[in-house]
Amino acid sequence: MPSLPTLDISAFLINPHSWESELFVRELLAACHGPGFCYLIGHGVRPALDQAILEVAGRFFSLPETQRREIAIGHSPHFRGYTILGDERTQGKSDWRDQIDFGPEEPAMTLGSGEPPWLRLRGPNQWPASLPDMRDTVVDWMQAMQPLGENIMRALALGLGQPINCFDASMAPNPYSRLKVIRYPAQARRTNTGQGLGLHHDSGLLSFVLQDEIPGLQVQIGDELVDVHHKSGAYVMNLGEMLQAASRGYLRATKHRVESPPAGKQRISIAFFMNPRLDAEFTPLKLPPHLMLDAPGGQNANPRDPVFSSFGYNTLKIRMRAHPDVAERFYADVGPLSSP
Repeated sequence: MPSLPTLDISAFLINPHSWESELFVRELLAACHGPGFCYLIGHGVRPALDQAILEVAGRFFSLPETQRREIAIGHSPHFRGYTILGDERTQGKSDWRDQIDFGPEEPAMTLGSGEPPWLRLRGPNQWPASLPDMRDTVVDWMQAMQPLGENIMRALALGLGQPINCFDASMAPNPYSRLKVIRYPAQARRTNTGQGLGLHHDSGLLSFVLQDEIPGLQVQIGDELVDVHHKSGAYVMNLGEMLQAASRGYLRATKHRVESPPAGKQRISIAFFMNPRLDAEFTPLKLPPHLMLDAPGGQNANPRDPVFSSFGYNTLKIRMRAHPDVAERFYADVGPLSSP
């Protein structure tokens, strides 16, 4: 049974040009070209921050449903807020999870005619009034994760034969990184589909998952679905389809899913999506010849679901598909998206 590699980024964070860092870059490139998933340790995020966000997540999901619904995602044109059980879809089927979506905290924009619809994604979050400490906890954790993601992007740039700052300009000054606080409850026996989250690949650049001890995450490696177990102090890291496309397919956006937990259990995970600015464009890089030999092309195999080079359009496409209620209420004028 294949397993995921464990990579230690600590040396790279100290000095990205040391020999230990060169070894990390080679290991990272191999993991992202191969399984597309790894465990990441040595990241420097304080364990107390991880514990705090898992704890506040548990308290949120213990609130009465009426209080959780006060921040329903259907109220937000920015796709921020609470999604009730079964209201998000993967491959057209309901996922048995509920969650809260957060993003960069900023005022909503007043848009003129002709401006791109993805600008509506920018705006404020919704915060639960009955859990006032959740805001600081979420913001603190996101602020700790952002530089970690930026350093992974620098390491991947070096591994792909690019300048270390190759991706820096696409991040600053306003990256559109997002956070999902997720619960996977057990399903009733007679209606159990097993789908906590359907098989899919992520849509952006990098994803980091902090998971509790309850299993469920599975990664597709070849023809096998490999269980990704909890590892203390480690984040599970994987890549999104825009990075796959930008690397001409050398880096892999691997499909994965989450199985519903057994009766009497629930799984909680925190997913941080490291993304660029909404106006960033990702065109295929010029790779060194030895990497091009193993770069099969990065476009989605489904011709009806192309990966747009515009991050804003690509993100809006995914969000509208996952949350048709928000799309119907706030994006009825947009119609099917095609990249400009």
